[in-house]
Amino acid sequence: MADRFVETLYKGYAQSFDLKGPPLVDERSAFQHILIFDTPLNGRVLVLDGNVQLTERDECAYSEMLTHVPMIDHGTVERVMIVGGGDGAIAEEVLKYRGVKEVELVDIDGRVIELCRQHFKSVSGAAFADPRLKVHAMDAFEFLNDERAAGRYDLIIADRPDPVGPAGVLFAERFYRLVERALTPKGFAAFQNGVPFFQPDELTDTHRQFAKMFKHHGVYLSVVPSYIGGFMALTWFGRGGALGATPPETIAARFKAAGIATDYYDAAVHGAAFQLPPWIRRLLA
Repeated sequence: MADRFVETLYKGYAQSFDLKGPPLVDERSAFQHILIFDTPLNGRVLVLDGNVQLTERDECAYSEMLTHVPMIDHGTVERVMIVGGGDGAIAEEVLKYRGVKEVELVDIDGRVIELCRQHFKSVSGAAFADPRLKVHAMDAFEFLNDERAAGRYDLIIADRPDPVGPAGVLFAERFYRLVERALTPKGFAAFQNGVPFFQPDELTDTHRQFAKMFKHHGVYLSVVPSYIGGFMALTWFGRGGALGATPPETIAARFKAAGIATDYYDAAVHGAAFQLPPWIRRLLA
């Protein structure tokens, strides 16, 4: 790897990071290759199987939007499940809410959790020390199949990778049905769905699936510079209502009452995230 890491996600296009010193972690777990290194511009970086998962500088644009949009829109979230998210970034955002009673983090790779607890304390904050957080190094399907998961969670956040190889099961109807079963009657589920500029089929396919399966579903957007390609699509479905339907003044009041500190999300960004450019609307048509 020398003094530079090059990520090649798309044919004919790549991005590179200069390294600041040798890698902190360069090993293979039972599931994937794990790489952690420091950079002059983006801070510390987590890479799994050659794909950038997180950088210290811009993870807020991802973790805050996957968390606070459904949390604020719902209004009374008490129990949350996180699929993946072994870096602790989303858990840290969820646990900012005083009303949250329980967070279950389910990531199949315990080694990722262990290494991120060691090397990404700036990202996870005090999340792993919070007694409300329970960490499970196991398959999310096994966890969701347990009858105890049925109807339990107000919010499920799937911090999933792209649908390549084994991760493809996290984009299948069976997974979505298990997630739906685990939600409370007014619960929401939110998902990472790629960068539609380079991955249009990923968004289109998911939207078609959701349209067949759920009455309430949709897309909102974030911009995460390290996820090359511009807008990132975040998809959702709800058992009893729609995200983005709450009046702006209610969103603003709830956000103010929550008293949480953010870097990317606020009430104005909440509303703007649902305004899709025409080319993305065409992908959904």
